[in-house]
Amino acid sequence: MSEPRLLLIDELSLGLAPRVVDALIERLVELNKAGMSLLLIEQFVHRALGISDRVYMLSKGRVVFEGTPAEATRAGAVEEAYLLGAGA
Repeated sequence: MSEPRLLLIDELSLGLAPRVVDALIERLVELNKAGMSLLLIEQFVHRALGISDRVYMLSKGRVVFEGTPAEATRAGAVEEAYLLGAGA
């Protein structure tokens, strides 16, 4: 198997026990530290924020938020991005 530079992951935690997800996240952090880039699509925002360098939130196929995890966790950022995407 080749050594990829980018790993795309869609819904890492879907249907998995929290303990399994934690183990997978630990491995992803190791891979990232070794130089691999990761693109993670995850519905549990706060779990993804803990291992992210950049955050993009999508709604209806559009980017409604782009920033750092710190910017995303400021009061109301997630809710604001959701409402912008919903057309409110």
